[in-house]
Amino acid sequence: MELIAHYGRQLMAINLTPVHPRHLNVNEIFGPTVQGEGPTAGQLCGFLRLAGCNLACVWCDTPYSWDWERYDKPEESHPMTVMDVANEVNRLPIRRLVISGGEPMLQQPGLIELRPLLKTLSIEVETNGTRSPRAEMLQMVERFNVSPKLAHSGDTEEARLPHDSIASFAHLALLGRATFKFVAATEVDLDEVAELVKRFEIPQRTVWIMPEGYTKAQHLKNLEAIADPVIDRGWNLTTRLHVLAFETIRRR
Repeated sequence: MELIAHYGRQLMAINLTPVHPRHLNVNEIFGPTVQGEGPTAGQLCGFLRLAGCNLACVWCDTPYSWDWERYDKPEESHPMTVMDVANEVNRLPIRRLVISGGEPMLQQPGLIELRPLLKTLSIEVETNGTRSPRAEMLQMVERFNVSPKLAHSGDTEEARLPHDSIASFAHLALLGRATFKFVAATEVDLDEVAELVKRFEIPQRTVWIMPEGYTKAQHLKNLEAIADPVIDRGWNLTTRLHVLAFETIRRR
């Protein structure tokens, strides 16, 4: 299925659906590396980055995984059988797998098929929070790292903040199964985060703030700007280790 999306920019065709239920649209598989953000930052892991997204954030640091207007789809989106994906992941010397995108929750059927084929791994899913997890996903995932997008993303509120889905992840956060990670650059952004935390009843202890910036200089500048206000609000603060160490999030 191709979704034609318009979020204040040009029209884009965004690839959402694998060619077959037992396939996944894969952008890249790599590791070992370390988780760069959130509560498990610094831990050894591998990445399964899926292709396709239902949002179009103007500052997205992985546009190559979904923006076929700017990037070559055959180069960046690879339909793979779940068995082939499992074989690649199982070769990695890792104990933790981070599934990201794009938006991985658009490909839940393939991920559910994948899990029994993987060796024993702790699994995290990086998601924008717009798609609720199926029961089978809840069984296979240790933690959902939920990153609802703020207004500065350029996406419409309707697209980025579907109430039922965000609320379902807020409930998982209460149970210790999800954390919320917000990208912020200014105190005004933090005011917006506070409004969302209140609206969706997100537990304060599960809120992580990550400075915007995919260059080291910009990241550190925004980190300095928001660090004290984040602490004052009683939230958690996370850097982006991959930006600080490599100034890239692509495999090296």
